[in-house]
Amino acid sequence: MDDAVPPTDLPAEARQAEPEPDPAAPAPLNVPRTPTGDAGVDAALTRLGDADHLATDGHIEVYEDVHRGLRDALTALDVRPGPPAPPPPSGPRS
Repeated sequence: MDDAVPPTDLPAEARQAEPEPDPAAPAPLNVPRTPTGDAGVDAALTRLGDADHLATDGHIEVYEDVHRGLRDALTALDVRPGPPAPPPPSGPRS
């Protein structure tokens, strides 16, 4: 078992300082995304978070992917079977 503790008595020049953040670097927007309950829509909304870590010129690919996912989710609503249609009347009525 290695219980080595990094030395704390290093000169200031030897200690690693955190670099200053680049103000021009991508920054997350931290826009809350509320789950909808539809797995396809939720996956598309989660994908929007990928744009947070990209430069602006990389956003278009994410937005197109999300648009495609949302369009597919809407299209799927049109092909889902609805409630069964009532049976046609049987034979003549008197």
